[in-house]
Amino acid sequence: MSSLPFEAFLALRYLRPRRTFVSIITVISILGVMLGVAVLIIVNAVMSGFDKEWRSRILGFNAHLKVMHRSGLIADYERVQKVIASNSAVRGMAPFVAGQVLLKTQPKEGQPKFMAPLLRGIDVDQEKSVSILPDSIKTGAYDVGGRGLLIGRDLADNLNLGVGDRLSVYSPANIAKIEEAFSKQKSGAAGEPDRMFLPSEFVVRGIFDVGFAEYNASIVVSSIQRAQEMYDIGDENVHIIQIKLDDPFHAYRVRDELEAKLGASYRVITWQEENPQLFNALAVEKNMIAFLLFFIVIVAAFGIINSQITFVVQKTREIGILKAIGATSSQILALFVSQALVIGVAGVGVGLGLGLLVLKYRSVILATLNKVTGIEVLPASIYQLYELPAEILVGDIAMICGCAFAACVLAGVIPAWIASRLQPVAALRHE
Repeated sequence: MSSLPFEAFLALRYLRPRRTFVSIITVISILGVMLGVAVLIIVNAVMSGFDKEWRSRILGFNAHLKVMHRSGLIADYERVQKVIASNSAVRGMAPFVAGQVLLKTQPKEGQPKFMAPLLRGIDVDQEKSVSILPDSIKTGAYDVGGRGLLIGRDLADNLNLGVGDRLSVYSPANIAKIEEAFSKQKSGAAGEPDRMFLPSEFVVRGIFDVGFAEYNASIVVSSIQRAQEMYDIGDENVHIIQIKLDDPFHAYRVRDELEAKLGASYRVITWQEENPQLFNALAVEKNMIAFLLFFIVIVAAFGIINSQITFVVQKTREIGILKAIGATSSQILALFVSQALVIGVAGVGVGLGLGLLVLKYRSVILATLNKVTGIEVLPASIYQLYELPAEILVGDIAMICGCAFAACVLAGVIPAWIASRLQPVAALRHE
C-alpha cells in the first residue's frame, strides 16, 4: 500500500507519461511554467544588478552630495568645509575644480589626436575619503604631482596613450588668451608686442578604471593647484565640494540641513537629483518587463487548464466509478488540484534551477553570443558596464515562484471543480 493520500496517489498515477495527447500537453504546460519562471528570474536579477552596479559606480566616483555656489565659485572653500564637517552624517569631503578642456596628443609617429574631456582637479589626500579613484589605478600610479595627469582606460585606448606619454591641454582660459592676443595682433594695436601662449603640458602618470564607461571615457584628473591655475580662479576658490555620507539614502535630509547652515547663496545637489532619468527609467523598465514577462506564466496556466479539462473528459468514466464506490466530491476535487500542484512544483522548481544556472554562467553565455553573432550584445558605451551584472534578491525570487505556483494551482481549480460536480450515473454512461 502506498503511504501517499488517496488523491495524491491517483494524481501521480494519472500523470505518468503514456504517449497520449494529454501527456504531451502536460509536458508542454510544465515547460511553459519552467520558461516563464526562469526568464522572470533572469530578467529581474539582471535589472536589479544594473541598479546596484550603476548606483555603486556612480556614487563611488561622485559621492553623495555636491555643494556649489550660485556664482559658480566657492570662495574660501576651507571655511565652507568646516561648516560641512559639523554635520554628524558627513563621513568625508573633498573640493575639486571641474571644467572641459581640449587634449592634444604628442605621438612620436602619425597625426596627433584631439579629445575634449572633463578635467577634474582634486586634492590628493581628501579625495581618498569620498572616491574610489585612488584604488582604481590599473596602470601607473595615483600621482598628479607637478604636471601629472590621470586618465580613464577608455580614453587612453581612444587616444592610444600609455603611462609616460605627454599631452597638450588647452583650457578655456588659455584659449581665450590666445584669441585675445591674435585679435590684437591682427588689428595692429600700437604697443602690443608679439606674444605666444602655449598650452599646458602634462604627463600621463596613471590610467584608472572606475568600472563605469562614461567616466573612463570622458574624465581626466589633475591636481587641484594645476586646475586652479588653468582656469585662473585663484588658490582659494573651487567649483564644487563633494560630500560622502554614512548613508546615501539620507541625502535629502542632510541637503536641507546644510543649505540652512550655508545660506541661500549655496546649492546642495543630491545624487538622486543629479541622475533622475537614469534610475527612474531603470525602475520603470524593470517593472514593465516583469509585468510583460509574467504573461508567459499566464499562457502556461492556460495550457494547464486545457490539459486538465481534456484529462477530465478522458477520465469521466473513471470518475463515475470512483464516486460509485464512495469517493466524495471533495476527494475528486483534491485529485485534480493535486495534478495542478505537481505541474506547478515541477515547472517552478525546474525554472528556478534553470534561472539560477543561467545567472551563474551569464558571462560565459554572453561571451559565446558575442563570438557567435559577431555583435557586442552588451556595448559598454550604452550600458556603461563591461560585464553583465546580476543581483539575486531572495524576496524577488520568492515572489516570482509564489505567483507562478499560485497561477498553476488556480488554473487547475476550474477543471477540478467540473470533475467534482459530475454525477456517478451520468459519468458511467459517458462514451
